[in-house]
Amino acid sequence: MQTRELGRTGQQVSALGLGCMSMASDYAYGPSDEREAIATLHRALELGVTFWDTADVYGFGANEELLSKALATHRQEVFLATKFGFVADGAGGAKVDVRPERIAAACDASLRRLGVDTIDLYYAHRIDPAVPVEEMVGAMAALVQAGKVRFLGLSEASAASLRRAAATHPVAALQSEYSIFTRDVEAEILPTCRELGIGVVPFSPLGRGLLTDPGPQLAEKDMRRALPRFGAEVGDANAPLVAGLRQLAAEKGISTAQLALAWLLAQDDSIVPIPGTKRRKYLEDNAAAIAVTLTPEERKWLAALLAAHPVVGARYGEGALKLVNN
Repeated sequence: MQTRELGRTGQQVSALGLGCMSMASDYAYGPSDEREAIATLHRALELGVTFWDTADVYGFGANEELLSKALATHRQEVFLATKFGFVADGAGGAKVDVRPERIAAACDASLRRLGVDTIDLYYAHRIDPAVPVEEMVGAMAALVQAGKVRFLGLSEASAASLRRAAATHPVAALQSEYSIFTRDVEAEILPTCRELGIGVVPFSPLGRGLLTDPGPQLAEKDMRRALPRFGAEVGDANAPLVAGLRQLAAEKGISTAQLALAWLLAQDDSIVPIPGTKRRKYLEDNAAAIAVTLTPEERKWLAALLAAHPVVGARYGEGALKLVNN
């Protein structure tokens, strides 16, 4: 596995990371299987995929606890990222809470569940417009000073918030959704990250499965049932784009997932995608994308395909969209 520098930190991480959200929750992409999830984590280590991403809200702590079972004997091999910012809303869902006064307690709880002394990269999961960015990042910076966290990150932050945060404390990485299906960060946010030396960590780089399976059969509890892009009519509208990607992938003798990841990796050396999976076969397929090279002609062809078939459908419902790129 190749490595890339995380922003301008000097820290090398695997060029492809592993999104762990689905490993301990039936809410994310169907039923979970702890044995297979742990086997996937160990296989990731064998493949050199050592940048692992989780959050305290995934399974409301269960995901961090699952990762602890692999970290117990492999902590030094893993660059570990987790996030705070969502709390239970009392109705089975979650709400944003990034108030400075609760950040230290959230970090301590994650450390305890993960079974580690230090978190390598600690993200604010969302930006709350009601909480000054400077105050939130100031509280996060105190965790660095205390030795509990090495680097700070933001998730789904606007260019303006990135600038305010970076003026308070160095920001190592921005985690945002970015893929062939979701490109809104390209206009302003990516240039700001380049200017400030902030690494870019795309989540859902395979369009939450739409780039690999345009008509997935969703389990009853699968969160994607609530996402506009997974409606039948929207799927039909996006089918020509997916068909084009499959065509090029077949011509190259690779999977559509590998094509999508290769496209993303080629956008900028500061980009480190974290495709999520809880199964070894998908992990292995994703990891092989690191060896895929796109020719100038193929990149031009993809650009024409994207121009001809703009993506239809919002990535979140109206409520969740209010917390994007704040």
